[in-house]
Amino acid sequence: MTAPADPNNQTARAAKAERFRALHERDGAFVIPNPWDAGSTRILTQLGFEALATTSAGMAFSLGRPDSTLPRDTMLELVSAIAAATDLPVSADLESGYGDAPAAVAETIRRAALAGVVGGSIEDATGRPDSPIYDRALAVERIQAAVEAARALPFAFTLTARAENYLHGLPDLADTIARLQAYQEAGADVLYAPGVAAKADIAELVRSVDRPVNVVMGLQGSPLSVADLAEIGVKRISVGGSLSRAAYTALCRAAGEMQSAGTFSYAVDAMGHREMNAMFTAAEPNR
Repeated sequence: MTAPADPNNQTARAAKAERFRALHERDGAFVIPNPWDAGSTRILTQLGFEALATTSAGMAFSLGRPDSTLPRDTMLELVSAIAAATDLPVSADLESGYGDAPAAVAETIRRAALAGVVGGSIEDATGRPDSPIYDRALAVERIQAAVEAARALPFAFTLTARAENYLHGLPDLADTIARLQAYQEAGADVLYAPGVAAKADIAELVRSVDRPVNVVMGLQGSPLSVADLAEIGVKRISVGGSLSRAAYTALCRAAGEMQSAGTFSYAVDAMGHREMNAMFTAAEPNR
């Protein structure tokens, strides 16, 4: 593996940004898994993926916090550590942009770029249970501000706009598509509606826009494969916090076995110390 590039090297960053854009322009679909720390980043890099995306949920869990509770400074410190741990393009989960105002969203894009990533996503969720989704007009203004901030950067930052209806008990496909179309017109590079899971609904969404569409797998078990999603025109497939949840599930099961049965059979299937050490030795920068 090549040592991770200096995230502040603008020539290297521009090349990485172009590599990321090219993934969205070629035929077929690609998987962009979601690490939550430097260790998971280096493992996924070694396994041969072509790009990575951070997970706000996984990063919050790694600090013992619920999703969507980390302040922007903390989240960007974690994003920076992930970007510095790989030579792959990284896109950041920037939640709702850390502020209602479009100016706050623009500042988050600028700061994410300084953290070393070449892309990022902005949600239209408010974080308020009584009114979970931004009014469409304001949501569009927020995406426009993010686009303007991204276009002002010295490299091709890929902005993903997210319509969050389905994650907040509002499974309205027509409104979700209308929002994504509006975000497309506002200049978003990639469109994403997490929670839309039925193949027919995903296909309708893809047909309704002319930008690359990201679909998340792993929220729940799904029979859809990469080939299935590529066939209906999906371009990018992420997995959200599911890898971190799978890792913590293994921890809970192992600890539960020790606590309840007093046995240690979980270690039979665990990666050996030497194997794990060798993996991280190979992934260490400057080796």
